Amino acid sequence: MDLNELQPAAGSRQDRNRVGRGMSSGNGKTSGRGQKGQKARSKTRLGFEGGQMPLYRRIPKRGFTNISRKEFAIVNVEKLNDFDDGTEVTPTLLVENGLVKNEKSGIKILGEGKLEKKLTVKANKFSAAAAAAIEQAGGSTEVI
Repeated sequence: MDLNELQPAAGSRQDRNRVGRGMSSGNGKTSGRGQKGQKARSKTRLGFEGGQMPLYRRIPKRGFTNISRKEFAIVNVEKLNDFDDGTEVTPTLLVENGLVKNEKSGIKILGEGKLEKKLTVKANKFSAAAAAAIEQAGGSTEVI
């Protein structure tokens, strides 16, 4: 046997069916779909369940989604101890040091933990406890 005599196994290869290419193709006119009816149509809409009440209409609707909601990246005061005394902590510095992965709509500082460093913190929002903790440690807050 030579390479030029190799052939695929009988029945393993089949030409694809070219639907809708005229009467002589064997699948002309209705393209093998028969006459009329749902299965003869091109498609049904998304979520269609054959006329049964679809899932997205059966389930009760609840709540409200505010499309203009702002989500803030959260940093607790105790995490700011990573910085040296006298550092000006900005959102870009927080991202560079890995304390915040994604800035989102801004950064909010929360008051969990204890701060032992004197820092100048610049952020979009501060909780009352966080602002108090930063000023108690001798630092200052600045809303961007």
